[in-house]
Amino acid sequence: MKVAVTYDNGQIFQHFGHTSQFKVYTVENNTVTESHILDSNGAGHGALAALLQTEKIDTLICGGIGAGAQNALAAAGITLYGGAQGDTDAAVNDLLAGRLAYNPDVHCSHHDHEHGEGHSCGSHGCHH
Repeated sequence: MKVAVTYDNGQIFQHFGHTSQFKVYTVENNTVTESHILDSNGAGHGALAALLQTEKIDTLICGGIGAGAQNALAAAGITLYGGAQGDTDAAVNDLLAGRLAYNPDVHCSHHDHEHGEGHSCGSHGCHH
């Protein structure tokens, strides 16, 4: 299994479509055997699903994520754990232990690429 986590300085980045890096974990026998940083190279939103699919990622942990990106991930066969927060390594360990705190109904309803008045990302805290 390969797990990707939206990544920013050791923490789960809170806006999937704007993430510049993922931390990718290779898992064998329910144990992390390798991890590395994957740059998004400026790809955004739906293109990120293609990047993850190319890297053979089958699971994604992230903060906020819009419906279009969720659909692209589903089409790519990538299982989503959205609405997660905190340390990336701890999140993967929690996922493997069956105790990851996430929101199966996570959504980010803005797509004007600006964070201003009327912005609504639920509780994921875009911090923009």
